[in-house]
Amino acid sequence: MKKIQHTGVIREYDLHSASVKLGYAGILLLCALVVVVAVFPLLWVTLAGFKDLKEFLSSTSILPASLSPKPFVNTWKQLAISRNYLNSLFSVAGSVLSALVFNGLLGYGIGILKPKGHGAVKKLIMLSLLMPPTISIVPLFMNIQNIHLGNSFLPLWLSFGANAMYVILFVQFFESLPASIIEASRIDGASRLQAFFRIVLPMSKPICAVVSIFAINAAWSDFLLPYLVLRGPDKQTVMVRLFVFSTEQTVNADALMRSVVFAMVPPIILFFIFQKQLTENTVSVGVKG
Repeated sequence: MKKIQHTGVIREYDLHSASVKLGYAGILLLCALVVVVAVFPLLWVTLAGFKDLKEFLSSTSILPASLSPKPFVNTWKQLAISRNYLNSLFSVAGSVLSALVFNGLLGYGIGILKPKGHGAVKKLIMLSLLMPPTISIVPLFMNIQNIHLGNSFLPLWLSFGANAMYVILFVQFFESLPASIIEASRIDGASRLQAFFRIVLPMSKPICAVVSIFAINAAWSDFLLPYLVLRGPDKQTVMVRLFVFSTEQTVNADALMRSVVFAMVPPIILFFIFQKQLTENTVSVGVKG
């Protein structure tokens, strides 16, 4: 039987040392502890959703008496959240597209075209990372109202098209691309804009995947701006609907717990689908940068 070869920092022959074995066991124990701490709240919320109000208030056990999906079905009907899911998906789709196109274009200008003054622009973008996003909410909301974009998804999309962190990620990746390929496209007659969409973006799938996943998670979890901009139940996102639902006097603690589960499911599914791609691409971007 062929032995499994360790190709990481700890190799096969290192495990013959007692001190290395002890350290290796300690690392595994620490990783297991981190996993438990991270997963336990999600598991507790999900299992608590299967309990009715009486069991939820009186039972101290994490395990419910029954795993019947009926409580979740009843809460789903009570929430009437199907429309809100569609609104959130619509908001997420536009946010991802804006995050890729607008931040990518700015990163393309700074990292590849490098016009006069690009260094100062890059420093200003990095400086903006030090400012809390909440300080811009008031002027942003006032500008949205002044240009009559209230009750529209467009401000939500454009807010993700002006993200300093995404721009820096694009700049770092674009600076590692071979300049010869981009110059060859220019010689063939492609404009700067054509080179971006036909050459640079197709070569930038790793960073596009990373930015897309970050944008999806951020847009799905966003509450404040959708709450301020979108009016009426027809345009509420999932997060806004959960807030409104929690303020209703007829809502019990068990129903509120199940509503939280409905909000957690899409990001968790996304993580399990793209976890390998996310970790690999993040590492590759960090090395290239």
